[in-house]
Amino acid sequence: MKGAGIALVAILLSACGDVSIKPAARLPKPLIVPIPADVGLIIPADTRKYIDQETRFGVDWTVDLGPGEVRLMQYVFKDLFQHVEEFRDLDAARAGKGLKALFETRVDQYSFVTARETKGRYYAVTIRYRINLYTPQGEKVDSYTLTGYGNSLALGMSGSKPLTQATVGAMRDAAAKFLVQFPEQPAGQQLARNETVVADKPSIAADAAQIEAVPIDEPVDELQDTSSGPRLLRQ
Repeated sequence: MKGAGIALVAILLSACGDVSIKPAARLPKPLIVPIPADVGLIIPADTRKYIDQETRFGVDWTVDLGPGEVRLMQYVFKDLFQHVEEFRDLDAARAGKGLKALFETRVDQYSFVTARETKGRYYAVTIRYRINLYTPQGEKVDSYTLTGYGNSLALGMSGSKPLTQATVGAMRDAAAKFLVQFPEQPAGQQLARNETVVADKPSIAADAAQIEAVPIDEPVDELQDTSSGPRLLRQ
């Protein structure tokens, strides 16, 4: 009994320890026809190194999102376009040859709620992205914002696994929205005709894009309801 008691104490102490995760999402091959255009993909340093660090209830939470976001954006754009050339900044991308458009991907905000905040029921994650569109010469054409949501049941005593699953869910949700919605945008239709995007009058969204909080007082199955369909906001 003494050994069992020591083991139980050890488990409880480990459950109260800090949480550090490095989520990575792999996407299934989408059933889409790639857009027949050569484009540049810019993944800037702040996206590559994006880390969310917070302290809640005496626990340090560290989410190293950067490496997973790099791979996610590479998957998305290589699935969506015929050919993608990757760059680290806009200046380097301007030197690209034969490109029809340049895309710059950024993580605007990462937020999460823990099992303690949902009364032990689940973890939930919201990630807001911004994707800037430029001409091959680097002139800004448009800016898109989209939000991914993910959640995971709070099973077991560690927060690492459910937070990872919720984060991956949010990453995949945002990726699916972009894959589905971008081809319907005017720029997507231009690129589908293999036309070079051009800078025009700045576009203004009817409603400002806002980060949307995942509700923490509704059943998990309601959180997973996507009947309203994906949205891609232009700004």
